[in-house]
Amino acid sequence: MKKQILSLMGALTLVAGSAVAGEAEVKAAMEQNLGIKAEAISPAPIKGLYEVVTGQGLFYVTEDGSKLIHGQVYDLKNQMANLTEQRMSGIRKELLAKVADTAIEFKAPNEKHVVTVFTDTSCGYCRKLHNEMQDYLDAGITIRYLAFPRGGANSGAWKEMEKLWCAKDPKAAMGDAKAGQKLPEATCPAAAAIAKHYQLGNTFGVNGTPAMVLDDGTMVPGYLPANRLQMQLSSR
Repeated sequence: MKKQILSLMGALTLVAGSAVAGEAEVKAAMEQNLGIKAEAISPAPIKGLYEVVTGQGLFYVTEDGSKLIHGQVYDLKNQMANLTEQRMSGIRKELLAKVADTAIEFKAPNEKHVVTVFTDTSCGYCRKLHNEMQDYLDAGITIRYLAFPRGGANSGAWKEMEKLWCAKDPKAAMGDAKAGQKLPEATCPAAAAIAKHYQLGNTFGVNGTPAMVLDDGTMVPGYLPANRLQMQLSSR
């Protein structure tokens, strides 16, 4: 599906003919022609386009339902503000709030910021970040972990993260997993969170780990040490 979407860069015929279409027609065009569910549809910042939120990210579709645009929209009259990223930041905040109770959280005693981190137990920089957890906590940064096993549903990391989320002490198990230890077998309803987190990561455009989402919804790919992350958070 990702390859199919990437081939749509620019424009794509979705439906033939029809005059002006409404939200229902745009929704049907996305789902019937691309197999992509439209989670939300609203007017775009460019006249004549709809903004469509999907599990694969944000798209723009013409009112007549005939063309699709995948890319960034900038405001030339407002210092090149990235309107697409502004919208996605709001979407990320909304969606993260819905899964906050499924995260494995390391709470800072003097919390100033909450940063959500998509992580993978097999990722080297994820392990580095976790080894420096105390630095983040000392800086007043709470870390909330969501699962993003890069290899997908059939990977060993996916199965390991299901065991992690089902552990009696998930925080301790996170440390063990990041240290390369195999976790004991465990199954539970909480394992369903892995699929939810992975889909959420795809919606946000995560393509590697760690991937951080700041408390204003901005996404920062890759690892940042606590002092640099604190500087970035304080500048917003």
